[in-house]
Amino acid sequence: MSAALSYPVSALKSSARSRAQILILEPDLAVLDYLRLTLGSQYSLSLFSEEQALLDQLEKSEQPNLLLLALHTSRDPLPLLTHIRCTKPHLPVIVLSCSAELRDLEMVIRLGVRGIVMKPFIGSDVEQAIEEHLAAAEKNIPAADALKEIPLNETHSFVRSSKRMRDLEAQAALVARADIPLLILGESGTGKEILALYTHKMSARSQNIFLKVNCAAVPADLLESELFGYEQGAFTGAVKTKPGKFEVCTGGTIFLDEIGEMPAMLQAKLLQVLQDGTFSRLGSRSPMKVDVRVIAATNINMKEAMANKTFREDLYYRLNGFTLSIPPLRERKEEIPVLSEYFMRKGAKRYGREPLPFSQNLLDVLAGHSWPGNLRELENVINRYLVLGEERSIVEELSPSAVYQGAAAAPQEAPNGAGLKAMVRNLKGDAESTAIAQVLEGVGWNRKAAANDLQISYKALLYKIKQYDLSPRNHAS
Repeated sequence: MSAALSYPVSALKSSARSRAQILILEPDLAVLDYLRLTLGSQYSLSLFSEEQALLDQLEKSEQPNLLLLALHTSRDPLPLLTHIRCTKPHLPVIVLSCSAELRDLEMVIRLGVRGIVMKPFIGSDVEQAIEEHLAAAEKNIPAADALKEIPLNETHSFVRSSKRMRDLEAQAALVARADIPLLILGESGTGKEILALYTHKMSARSQNIFLKVNCAAVPADLLESELFGYEQGAFTGAVKTKPGKFEVCTGGTIFLDEIGEMPAMLQAKLLQVLQDGTFSRLGSRSPMKVDVRVIAATNINMKEAMANKTFREDLYYRLNGFTLSIPPLRERKEEIPVLSEYFMRKGAKRYGREPLPFSQNLLDVLAGHSWPGNLRELENVINRYLVLGEERSIVEELSPSAVYQGAAAAPQEAPNGAGLKAMVRNLKGDAESTAIAQVLEGVGWNRKAAANDLQISYKALLYKIKQYDLSPRNHAS
């Protein structure tokens, strides 16, 4: 049996482009022959069943347009793929995977493959992945750079321009096709729900329902019935059977936001759903099976939560089929102009107003702000600018010098003879009040999210709000 099966197809010109040179490594000869039959009329193919034959060809020939690389659970793909990435760093690679083996998928995504086609596939699946790459390459546009704004529904879009977010988008698109649990980490307001929705839209479940459940917003004693439903008579007030979110979402994607706040009792039940897709409604002993993809998100430190025994370690590893971490806005400030324009257009449409321009001074102030509330805070600021119709108050609100001047005025108001300690106390109080107000505004006055961002207890935050007489009315522009 030949180790290298090469089927060069004549290099004829197609109506759109010269026939692309594609190398394919697939140990299964039947699959290799299928790819030759389905793709051979469109592309110039060189087919290989053994790794060494492929490597020899790569060394002695010009770089092809694309490499299709099959992964098999019986072979460790890391040495081969790492070698190819080191010796041919600009060679685009699309992986053909026969299983959603988590370790392998995470590895190939980190190594920068251009796409993943899951087996069993049909020829059109592979052709679509090839054409998506070739179309972008033909325009000399990297595949991840083709769009800056990706509409997700009538009210939300995935907007990105920095390299870190383009890489995150590419990883999410690849993970979406694998249909494995996904854990999204990031500070409050960074856009975890948007990334979850984008992953759903890029998956095979995109035509089915996407359903969000905020585990922190639903009281603990109601969360179980919300997620898993209940039978008639299961508890006082259960006058009729009600299906839970998992039943409603079957065939689609359920997004469990703030998963770190889920009570321990429910964590065990969720673990069972992730393991075998079964659960029972409240008041029922009959298990039911559902087909739901779970995407979870949190802004807490999961390792600390596991160490403190507030989150199950086995559930964490089950949820963590793959992890995507969203950087805070302060670490991708180059996106602020793009995001500001997007929020301006979104707000103008929502409020029926004409979009306002951004002066260089305003953009500089936006870029200089630390954004503790991330994208949520930026959107609130842009909406205030749109409603007020002038930028002066926004500049004053965000400018570090304005905060400093406000704090510096405090000693002048202190009573005579108050002394240095009192003056410092006043300064410290003003600074603390300003910082807390900014975080609260940034998270839309979600006190639980603000306490997490400030790294203080919920009770301490309530005390501070009362101490400084803070309220949305007092601090809204």
